[in-house]
Amino acid sequence: MTEKTARGQEPQEPPRPEPPEPSELPETPEPELPEQEWQEQPAPVGLRVPTGRARRVRRFRLTAWIALVLAAVVVGASVLWVNGPPTEAELREKAGLFGKEILRIGVKDDTPGIALQEKTGTRVFRGFDIDIAYMIAADLGYSKDRVAFMAIETEDRARMQARDKDGRFVRVDLVVATFSVTPDRQKDPSVGFSTPYLYTEQSVVTRSDYQGKVTSLGQLRGKKVCTLGTSTSEVELERATSAFVTAKNRISECVEGLKGGEYDAVTTDAAILAGFVKESAGGLVHHDIALEKTEMWAVNAGPNAALRDLVNLALYRSYADPQNHGWEDAYKDNIEPMLLASPDVNVAQSEQPCVLPPPIRRWPWERGLASAQECLSR
Repeated sequence: MTEKTARGQEPQEPPRPEPPEPSELPETPEPELPEQEWQEQPAPVGLRVPTGRARRVRRFRLTAWIALVLAAVVVGASVLWVNGPPTEAELREKAGLFGKEILRIGVKDDTPGIALQEKTGTRVFRGFDIDIAYMIAADLGYSKDRVAFMAIETEDRARMQARDKDGRFVRVDLVVATFSVTPDRQKDPSVGFSTPYLYTEQSVVTRSDYQGKVTSLGQLRGKKVCTLGTSTSEVELERATSAFVTAKNRISECVEGLKGGEYDAVTTDAAILAGFVKESAGGLVHHDIALEKTEMWAVNAGPNAALRDLVNLALYRSYADPQNHGWEDAYKDNIEPMLLASPDVNVAQSEQPCVLPPPIRRWPWERGLASAQECLSR
């Protein structure tokens, strides 16, 4: 018998199925959220709000894109690192410095204020070039007791042949000996110039009893003049005048001949002659001959290009690092004392010549001391 619904009684709906418990739903991994909970904001009317799945897809795509960019950066940096310029350590190895106990440097030994060996029987050298050589050697990892200075004459600077304590010719690693940069010397395969470390100019010295002032090389016509052989001074002298020229390997011999009346004048770089003028206590007079050409002294590393780059790095650090006073101290200790005796001559520029960063592979945070912009603005 079928049950009837009583009059006036609403029919009952069948029970709805209960939603499944959370544990019964398929697990979908959610991305980790930051510590700060996100606050849901009501979406503007008419704006389609992405579902949770859509948001997860977008996040995944963004993460993948960032990963691809980072991978490209890493690959690019790796290619540059492998194919870029050598590191400082690689240059040291290529230059032959690993295992090298003594660094041999050829220097002048007869130029007061620049490079002078003490006449005490010891091999003690003093002067501007000596301090510059010590500064470079220190940057290469050599303390003063591991540097051997050897006297070198003007004609031997390109050959890098100096004399040891026994007077024998020995090949040196570097030459720091008032060596001026010229186009002809730069073409010589045996010469490897660093960037310049001093600017000076050619000048003339006479005895104090010389009548008048010398303002040009042409005024030395018919005079007996001594200079350094195979030097830039000899070339300029022969080009400007028909003086009776004597060329010597040692400038000290020219100065001694001048004092003794053998010569009327001596000409070479002002920075070289200034020390002799100072020591003469008024016996010699320094003349500015108004040459526009600048004499640029540089270090000769010979055919060792890796060593040349390391020398340039040492000079760059001296120029660009405000905490490095090596060059300034060398100038102050050696050249400044000579200036009072040569008031009318531009003995040497009082600032280190600008040095650009050498091509050495370095991390970005290791760069940024000086730049080409600074050199161009000076």
